[in-house]
Amino acid sequence: MRKTPPSILSAFSNDVSSVEADYLAQQLSFITKTVLFFGTITMMLWYSPLMTSIAMGLMLLPILASVLTGNRLQAVEKAVSDRNGDFTAALKDYLNGFAVIKGFRAEKQILKLFTQKNQELEQEKFTRRRIKTLTGMIGSVAGIIAQLGVFLAGAWLALCGYGLTPGTVIIFVNLMGILITPISELPSLLGSRKAAIGLIGKLADSLEKNTVSSEGITLPQLSRGIQMKEVSFGYEEGKEVLHHLSCSLEAGKAYAVVGSSGSGKSTFLHLLMASHAHYTGNIQLDGVELRDIRKESLYDLISMIQQNVFVFDASIMDNITMFRDFPQEKVNDAVSRAHLDQLLLQRGPSCLCGENGQSLSGGEKQRISIARSLLKNASILLADEATAALDAQTAYEVSSDILDLHGVTRIVVTHSLEASLLKRYDGILVLKDGYLKETGTFEELIADKGYFYSLYMLSQ
Repeated sequence: MRKTPPSILSAFSNDVSSVEADYLAQQLSFITKTVLFFGTITMMLWYSPLMTSIAMGLMLLPILASVLTGNRLQAVEKAVSDRNGDFTAALKDYLNGFAVIKGFRAEKQILKLFTQKNQELEQEKFTRRRIKTLTGMIGSVAGIIAQLGVFLAGAWLALCGYGLTPGTVIIFVNLMGILITPISELPSLLGSRKAAIGLIGKLADSLEKNTVSSEGITLPQLSRGIQMKEVSFGYEEGKEVLHHLSCSLEAGKAYAVVGSSGSGKSTFLHLLMASHAHYTGNIQLDGVELRDIRKESLYDLISMIQQNVFVFDASIMDNITMFRDFPQEKVNDAVSRAHLDQLLLQRGPSCLCGENGQSLSGGEKQRISIARSLLKNASILLADEATAALDAQTAYEVSSDILDLHGVTRIVVTHSLEASLLKRYDGILVLKDGYLKETGTFEELIADKGYFYSLYMLSQ
């Protein structure tokens, strides 16, 4: 299964921090300044509506400044957000490849790349700080100009005999002094809020692209099968990963998805899990479009086994049941079908698994994952390179366990082209560069001597 993109990780860490600082944390300050602003305006109106009108006209200066600088600040915040995503992605790659970097003594080169990414990010942050400072200065100058303008206008009206006394002019100058703070901070405050709202919109877009409908059709189980018709998909606009993919998978049967690295195997499963809804074409479960299925119903329908099984620091039984209550007969059946009987007999159901399941082997973790799927009565079991990190014998046993399951539609992405296992699948889907190159049983594909035949012969 495709892991969470670094851009999403950055959005829900760096961007959320910016929203908190520039929007949420500013709410109380914004309310305080708003009350102060309108309270002062009320006092001005009580003393002189004419002078208040002049003051209001002069206060258009900071408002205009906030409008002009707000768009610029919003663009800069987006640029910082994008750079944060790039930096997070690069850092993640460097950490994941630590052993390779050390093995090839490429520390200097990687440090150079890291420094470059860091400098690019800091340059965008510096631009943001500069614009925020400039925006604040513009607001301060606009506030001073407004105060000076009120003084000059009031003095002129008093000298010309328009009913203003010098005392009233002084009162207005003092009131404008009170207004200087909210006026001078208004451009920066509104600009930051506008930029934060832009980031909120970006977060909303990310969530919208990675969700399915919370309303819709309830599908209790898969009884007929899955149909994909002319499905194309890309994580980025203009960069398709899957192209015009069409296939039919019958309910209750087992299918292997094979292909070279980068062929789109994990993305194929990714779409079936409805992690993205902006594909083209149709994905139908029992004739119902995937996007129209209610989210809770879909997640009850599908279960996923990944290479790294998440195991809590709790008992073996709690990890199997996921802290839920099931009839004992159902638990025993799931344990038996997942071939966990021996583990429970040796260690007992209350045995703690340790942090991240450190007291369990890789095969035992995978079998716990299988038992979880059986307990929730999932009609569809997806496995994404589930045995890639296991030794050959354990990998064979876990794969065989999955194939032994009955009444469940199994779709297994595998890198291992073991003939004895592949012969047991009802069908094999062969992907190449995002296209469905071939489909058929193991015997049919070998007899055709096509792309799958080449992959299989190279693996022997």
